Amino acid sequence: MEMTLGNKVVLIGTGAVGSSYAFALMNQGISNELVLIDLNEGKTKGDVMDLDHGVVYAPSPMNITFGSYEDCKDAAIVVICAGAAQKPGETRLDLVHKNVKIFESIVGQVMNAGFNGIFLVATNPVDILSYATWKYSGLPKERVIGSGTVLDSARFRFLLGQEFNTAPTSVHAYIIGEHGDSQLPVWSSANISSIPVASKLTDERKEEIAVQVRDAAYKIIEAKGATYYGIAMGLAKITKAILQDHQITLPVGSLLEGEYGHHDVYIGVPTVLNRTGAKTVLELSLNEKEQAQFDHSVKTLKEIQAQVWK
Repeated sequence: MEMTLGNKVVLIGTGAVGSSYAFALMNQGISNELVLIDLNEGKTKGDVMDLDHGVVYAPSPMNITFGSYEDCKDAAIVVICAGAAQKPGETRLDLVHKNVKIFESIVGQVMNAGFNGIFLVATNPVDILSYATWKYSGLPKERVIGSGTVLDSARFRFLLGQEFNTAPTSVHAYIIGEHGDSQLPVWSSANISSIPVASKLTDERKEEIAVQVRDAAYKIIEAKGATYYGIAMGLAKITKAILQDHQITLPVGSLLEGEYGHHDVYIGVPTVLNRTGAKTVLELSLNEKEQAQFDHSVKTLKEIQAQVWK
């Protein structure tokens, strides 16, 4: 059975991230059909109405509707932003177990509808839930993609742009690894228009920037309760790269099958994206310190996986 083409997007989960993503899709004219699914039917129907009223000013027509899992049958991409949020006193592992169960149900219903497209996962912990989506869907690894470190890398590029008074689009630098505390900046290949930047910064300054990137989410959550605009733009960029067959490289969550010396783990690494999904994982030349940090990040994720899939 051939993969579903077209550019229909189904979004599951219309909380702050999901609704911001829907707004970004409409603003950029990325898709001509968007279906919103959420347990909170009233709020989601309100989102549909609100978005519909903006279509007149969008760059291209877009049919936005409230729907059900049946709508996944002919979707090109299903984006999952649904899941439980961490509650006070709840451990990260408690949240993992809860969201894995939720994902088993969501992915099962999507696949039962006859879905044959590409999954894009944004719910945290995104690396574990991307792995869960791959496991439960039975789809090839190329067609299950996590948001990975696309947001962390954007934060890194933004800060380096500020540091060197340069547009962040001219900064080429990656955060790889877990979308979480064990992530790492790849200073050895960070550059501005091919000029290396690592030697222009002290070790102390590099550490400060890395910590700013890693802790950005905590500061935003403390200030306003959640992060959603940045990740929404990242998800829109991934969606556009896939639907428009861009063949560009983004640091998304991909399954490793020997790359970087690791197997059987979804983790943020530079990956070429095209209309078939995650086409190729690119292996950066990591120095010894970076490889050790990446190994630690993989170990962190695999320990969680081992507790979920015993």
